[in-house]
Amino acid sequence: MTFTRHLLAAVALAALSAPLAAAPANVAAAVAAPDRPEAAKKLDADRKPVEVLKFLGLEKGDRAVEVMAGNGYYAELMARAVGPKGAVIALEPPGFLTEKGRAAWAELRARTPNVLLQAQMPGDTALAPRSLDFALMHLTYHDLYWESEQYKFPRIDPAAFLAKLHAAMKPGGIVGVVDHVAEAGGDTRKVADALHRIDPEVIKADFKAAGFVLEAESDLLRSSSDDKSKLVFDPAVRGKTDRVVYRFRKPKA
Repeated sequence: MTFTRHLLAAVALAALSAPLAAAPANVAAAVAAPDRPEAAKKLDADRKPVEVLKFLGLEKGDRAVEVMAGNGYYAELMARAVGPKGAVIALEPPGFLTEKGRAAWAELRARTPNVLLQAQMPGDTALAPRSLDFALMHLTYHDLYWESEQYKFPRIDPAAFLAKLHAAMKPGGIVGVVDHVAEAGGDTRKVADALHRIDPEVIKADFKAAGFVLEAESDLLRSSSDDKSKLVFDPAVRGKTDRVVYRFRKPKA
């Protein structure tokens, strides 16, 4: 079944009964759910998911996608928060999905059945036009400039991906981006490869060129003490990096 069919199947019935005006998603209740994995709960203090998702504007009933969802930390929270009338597609590169990882995703889907895992490279993603209310790229936008033979992650054209994402968003749809900050300047691909960071001005310029509007940014995850010369996985900075939080929107007109 294609990505588009997955999405349509997950939301078709919900669309018939969706309210005319969506209400804010119950993010606090999603984070407080007692059956969330302990490993995920330990990340909450650093990631501040309640504040981040409220700032980004996730709503009940949203049809959403998380691009490069990792272990599903945010995909699960989003699925709980949007409720049974909403749906979340979790895109994850096939090369990242180990046998253990697939088992963990099966457990996640048992807890939150309105999450659908799609093993697919961002560059290969086929998104239905005007099908999404919300999209999230959490610590992954820089990966559009990264490539790795080891992880079978080929070079991606960020502009081509953003064109697909723009077409897939409904008018007024939101794209949230959270990413590790790099020093200004420098070669974006070299910085992404060496440090897994990105200059915030590159993010803003890319989204503007794709037709999105930067509606707001938050300093929730900013940190003046971050040593931006270090790889984000370095124990000295891991979990404590300087991160931007951007809310982009596809214009309604």
